[in-house]
Amino acid sequence: MGYAITSPAQVVPPAPLEFSMLGLTEAAKRIRTGEFTSEAYAAALLQRARGAADLNSFITIDENAVLEAANQADNARAAGATAPLLGVPLGVKDSYLTAGLPTSLGLASLARFTPREDADAVRAIKRAGAIVFGKNNLVEMSYGLTGHNERYGQVKNPYALDHVTGGSSSGSAAAVAAGIVPASLGGDTVGSIRVPASFCGVVGFKPTTGRWPRGGVAPISHTLDTTGAFARSVEDCILLDQVVTGEAGEQISGNRDDLKGVRLAFAPRQFLDLVDPDVEARFREAVRWLREAGAELVEIDLGEDFNGLVRTATWGIFAHETMGAISEFLRLHHIPITFEAIYEGLKPQLRQAWGDIVIPGGAGITSDEDYRRALDVSRPEIRRRLEKTFVAGGASAILQPTTPCTAPPIAEQATVHISGQEVSYLALANHTVSASSVGLPGISLPAGMSKTGLPISLELDGPLNFDTRLLDLARKIERVLSVQATPG
Repeated sequence: MGYAITSPAQVVPPAPLEFSMLGLTEAAKRIRTGEFTSEAYAAALLQRARGAADLNSFITIDENAVLEAANQADNARAAGATAPLLGVPLGVKDSYLTAGLPTSLGLASLARFTPREDADAVRAIKRAGAIVFGKNNLVEMSYGLTGHNERYGQVKNPYALDHVTGGSSSGSAAAVAAGIVPASLGGDTVGSIRVPASFCGVVGFKPTTGRWPRGGVAPISHTLDTTGAFARSVEDCILLDQVVTGEAGEQISGNRDDLKGVRLAFAPRQFLDLVDPDVEARFREAVRWLREAGAELVEIDLGEDFNGLVRTATWGIFAHETMGAISEFLRLHHIPITFEAIYEGLKPQLRQAWGDIVIPGGAGITSDEDYRRALDVSRPEIRRRLEKTFVAGGASAILQPTTPCTAPPIAEQATVHISGQEVSYLALANHTVSASSVGLPGISLPAGMSKTGLPISLELDGPLNFDTRLLDLARKIERVLSVQATPG
């Protein structure tokens, strides 16, 4: 199933297809300097989107609107405009409201719903001159980790079409990996940016919860939800972070590649207990590379009960807040559907899950008492242990494999195999959920390939509100890893 597309009456001759693999920063620079026009660049990306339609990475692309916006950007540049993203098309997850462009939230029942307003983050990128290229496919209501959508099709991995992309921001990751757009906005509650970034071999940035605006984005949990981005480099994530937050980056002194004196922590007991051999081998190789680059790597132990504490508290908060968060979002933005109608229209597996953990009276519902305990007891304890690593331990970041395995086959996404064990697909978020539990910033970086040719990634989690320093550190580590892998 391909995306819904409004074709232009006249198509501008496309620029060379190689343009589709430019990063965000580089594309913006070349448009600003006049090396090529926004219209030529947009046409090349539209050509790429048509050629990669079988990925199902987009639900909606309006080609006429994209080319018209690109032409307006070129006219603005000729008149002296110098906005940081002027004329660059970006993908937007279809959970973000977009004025004049359909927003489905992944639901068949909202396929024709067209908002009158933009989400706050969309408004920010538009102010910076960016063009909304289209709306990326996603798991229904962002509730899943593999990339399956019953109405709009399974999003396929650009490295292997019979493997998942991860979710819920599945189309965003696939579109960036496949060279359809240089970057895309996504959302992350327990790993919905970092998991697909890992599986698709791109950079995925989850800011400190609340750093990026969430207004106008369909929620799951007001405690855990975070907006963020996919890109091809950390540099591009830094640019997007500056655009969305309005904050200038910190000045970097000295050697930008120098890791001497940087302390990095990793917790084998917590994050290497259940991982595929390929993933663990690549992670340990990355640790060795970072040591050779001058970093100090220290092993830590977050406690025997840490993983259980994190998962119980976080998944409980996740499910307990869903109904209220979605109902309020629908009311606030005058979306023509009720929570009950959404529930009834969900695909069978997801409806069953909601009936168990979201709908009052379900067998797996989190009680009000357990919810308060998660917020008032478990989260402070999780934060205390992590802050001990950062403050008392002097670590700039905690490292782990982003996901415990590479992208599973599409045919095996309900239960997945990790290190020979058959486990629930929820295990794909085993490593990302800890940062989500207390709102830490996290970033997933490509770290190499498995023996079967699938991406493996490294995650860095930093202290609360140290996003700019985490991004600077990630840029240095990215250079050390020196991964140069693109899908065929």
